[in-house]
Amino acid sequence: MIRPEIEGLYAITPDIAATSTLIRMTRHVLAGGARLVQYRNKTANAALRLEQAYSLAALCREFRVPLIVNDYIDLAAEVDSDGVHLGLDDAAIVDARRKLGSTKIIGASCYNKLGHAIEAERQGADYVAFGAFFASTTKPGAVVASGSALRCAKALLHVPIVAIGGITTRNAGELICEGADAIAVSNALFTAANIQSEAEIFSCLFKSSGNSYSPARATK
Repeated sequence: MIRPEIEGLYAITPDIAATSTLIRMTRHVLAGGARLVQYRNKTANAALRLEQAYSLAALCREFRVPLIVNDYIDLAAEVDSDGVHLGLDDAAIVDARRKLGSTKIIGASCYNKLGHAIEAERQGADYVAFGAFFASTTKPGAVVASGSALRCAKALLHVPIVAIGGITTRNAGELICEGADAIAVSNALFTAANIQSEAEIFSCLFKSSGNSYSPARATK
């Protein structure tokens, strides 16, 4: 199996209790060109997380877009999602790989720590995420990262780089130009008056920049 490329608009779901609403909104995001979806719900109980993850997995398969589960390795395995995203205090990358297998995507939050990103890549992460780059309503107390972190990571790493935190259609372009292969967006997408249109605008930023991850980078 060829692992999907990590590039373009990476949609992160908000805390929504109504599964039907979550699926409807995510469908608009996917129709607008999102290349990955991450299921993240910090307020749901285990039963609701399972219900929503199953529903999102089916939706993402319909669009042939990877579904990544935030934090919960067992949940990712149960719904057969395409991977898991791990924070600094979550399970180790090697444990996730052992549980999920070699074909699944494992992403790692690196905040503003280049050394953590280098170690995550060494342990087998398929992509690393830096941020927050701007004030974030999803994570108001998030560590601040700078464009220089992206430039350094681009020069040193061989895996795709994801930028996250307070990203909107007005500021995403500068992060793409600094080296982000993907931009992770939640609030600016899911609170938009026209979700599909907003997703299309984000997606077009990558088409105009010409900056996307290529396997050739892994050989440098």
